[in-house]
Amino acid sequence: MSIDRIVLAFAGIMILASLLLGVYVSPHWFWFTAFVGANLFQSAFTGFCPLALILRKLGVQSGAAF
Repeated sequence: MSIDRIVLAFAGIMILASLLLGVYVSPHWFWFTAFVGANLFQSAFTGFCPLALILRKLGVQSGAAF
């Protein structure tokens, strides 16, 4: 799995988890949802993604590996 797909999957999991926590635990969790969304938005324009940097350092392949 490429870094791009891992980042998208991780962001999706974080958004869904924070939405569930916001509904069932505390509405303050919606701030985390907003943070993840803002990070996705800024990475679309800047290309900077902290998770992608971490995954590269861990040796995950960038792009499709055949």
